[in-house]
Amino acid sequence: MPNAVLMSLSALAALIPATVWSLKSASARRDGVFWAVVTVAAVGPATVSVAQLSGPWQSGLSLALWMSIAVSMTIFIGLSLGVREAWRLAPLVAPYLLLLGILATLGSSATPGDPLAASPDVWLTLHIAVSVSTYGLCTLAAVAGAAVLLQERAIKRKQPSALTHRLPSVADASRLQGGLLAASAAVLALGIVTGMAEQYLTSGQLLVLDHKTLLSILALAVIGLLLILHRRSGLRGQHVARLILVAYLLLTLAYPGVKFVTGILLI
Repeated sequence: MPNAVLMSLSALAALIPATVWSLKSASARRDGVFWAVVTVAAVGPATVSVAQLSGPWQSGLSLALWMSIAVSMTIFIGLSLGVREAWRLAPLVAPYLLLLGILATLGSSATPGDPLAASPDVWLTLHIAVSVSTYGLCTLAAVAGAAVLLQERAIKRKQPSALTHRLPSVADASRLQGGLLAASAAVLALGIVTGMAEQYLTSGQLLVLDHKTLLSILALAVIGLLLILHRRSGLRGQHVARLILVAYLLLTLAYPGVKFVTGILLI
C-alpha cells in the first residue's frame, strides 16, 4: 500500500513543525506562528482521513488514528480560540499526537480493516463522528490532567522546569480538564446511544456486550463518578488527573486498541 504509506508520511511531516515549535520556543506565544503550525498539524491528518474515506469505508487502525489526530488537533485549535490559556497545552498535545502519527504511519502498511459500508447510513456516520469526537475530547482532558500532575509535582519539589514554565498553571489546567471531562461524558453517552441504534438496525439487538462496548460503558462510569465527586466533595488536582488518565486508557483500549488487535495482531 505505497499510496497509504506516502499519505501517512506527509501527514506525519505536518505534525513536526507544531511539535518542534512547542518544545523549542522558550518565548512561545499565541501568535501567528502558533496558529500556522497547529493549522498545518490539523490539515495534514484531516487530508489523509478524507482521502482514505473517499473509497469504501475501512475500519483499520491507521485510519482510526489519523481521524483521532485530526479531530484532537481541531478541537485543540477551537479550545485555544475560546479559552485564553488552553494554547499552553501545546507542549504536551503536539508531541503526543506526533507519537500517534508514528503509530498510524507504521500501521498504514498493514492490511486495511474490513469495509464498513459502501454508503454508510445516517446512524453509522453519526456514531463514527461521535466516537472520534469523544476520543478527541478525552485526549485533551488527559493532556490537561497530565499538565496538572507535572505542575503539582514541580511545585512540591520546588523544581520548575522549562516544560512546566510553558504549561498552564494548576488552576487553569484543572479548569480545562473539568470542562473537557464534562464534554467527554456528554459526547460519550451520545456515542453509546448511537452505537446501540446502529446495532439495532443491523442486527435487531439493542446492545451487544463486546470489548469495545464494555470498555466504553466503564469509561463513561469512571468519568461520571469523577464529575460527581468533583462537584460534591471537591475532588481535584492529582486525584482527578490520575482518574482521567484511567478513563482515557479505557477509551484507548476500546477504540484504537481493539483496532490494533484486529487489524495488526490478528492479520
